[in-house]
Amino acid sequence: MVRIWLLLAGIAGGFALASLAPDLVGGVRTQIATLPGMAWLQADAAKGDAAPHGDDHHDDDEHAIKLSDRQIAEAGIDVAPAKAGVLSRRRFVPGLITPSGDRVARVAVRLLGTVAELRKRLGDPVEQNEVVAVIESREVADAKSEYLATRLTDELHQVLFARASSLWQSKVVTENDYLRARTSAQDARVKLDTARQKLFTLGLSEEQIAALPEQPAASLRRQELRSPIAGRIAERRVDLGALVGREGQESELYVVVDLVELWVDLAVAPTDLPAIREGQEITVAVGASGERAPARIIFVGPLLDRDTRAARVVASLANPDHVFRPGSFVTAEIALSKDHAEVVVPKAALQTVRDSRVVFVRSDQGFEVRKVAIGREDDRAVEIVSGLSPGDLVAVSNTFILKAELGKAEAEHQH
Repeated sequence: MVRIWLLLAGIAGGFALASLAPDLVGGVRTQIATLPGMAWLQADAAKGDAAPHGDDHHDDDEHAIKLSDRQIAEAGIDVAPAKAGVLSRRRFVPGLITPSGDRVARVAVRLLGTVAELRKRLGDPVEQNEVVAVIESREVADAKSEYLATRLTDELHQVLFARASSLWQSKVVTENDYLRARTSAQDARVKLDTARQKLFTLGLSEEQIAALPEQPAASLRRQELRSPIAGRIAERRVDLGALVGREGQESELYVVVDLVELWVDLAVAPTDLPAIREGQEITVAVGASGERAPARIIFVGPLLDRDTRAARVVASLANPDHVFRPGSFVTAEIALSKDHAEVVVPKAALQTVRDSRVVFVRSDQGFEVRKVAIGREDDRAVEIVSGLSPGDLVAVSNTFILKAELGKAEAEHQH
């Protein structure tokens, strides 16, 4: 009843209060507010008095976030200009890194022998044509001895043939003697060539064969094995003293791998094959480490796997710093289509404020909130249809901090 009476009294005496002095009116208001249940009247009055000025201030600042350069740097907020770009429809395909088929070599023997020396250990670097092992073999000794013997025989028969030719021209010997000398010389040359080819088959080079006449007889049973390529020892398959070279026995001593270039084996769904071509650039990322590198497709398999119904696609991956290792699982990012857009920003630049998509544009005092309309997008970037111009500096990282600052500023304005 007291509240109703006071309210009626206030209405009835409104004209009288208006004619009083300002300090008296303020005193009356204070006394009314002290009565139980009347605090709401004073709050409403104060809100009504401050409304015109408060709304104007809110309109000025609700789209501004004041931050100094130091605060922006400490928050880790990066800024980049909005610009034209390409939106790509991408497919992410799992894959496996393998050694390049063009950069794997095997150091093997082609005869029966015993391992006398192993000059390289696992992981050791090797140069092309460097000696990595030595074997001892009776077959090597026999082949070298045969070559040396046929070489001497050939030299003798060539000299005899030259002499017979000179005597026949001088009418000193008969034509039959000349023909027999020529035949013997040709037969000796054929045997020499056959012995030489046998040494080539056993793995000796032209330089090694040429050096045989100067070698001591005790070294004829030894054969040096050289690396066909430069790289690193990936496998060592024998031990010292092991018997090698015959069926059922190990014939490979080392596996040498050059990791400067690798292959990435991918399994691609048939629906994506029309957009994939040899020579196409892709991006490869290793799972846990997140290392990324470009690669180039060098082979698109013409057949589908019977079980997975996927096609084999091989990409060449440059690896000069040996960052990637064979056997690692990777994810390949393949662009299936590309669309050009006039204004593009990273997806991390977008935030949602009051059900509207916004970006934060750099200003003199910090950032301002800019409502935008978006168009096409891919997994990384989005097209801005309106609200942003090329060259506008936009926050592209840690934009959630700016959104939080905006919400805090709005809360302070409301209070």
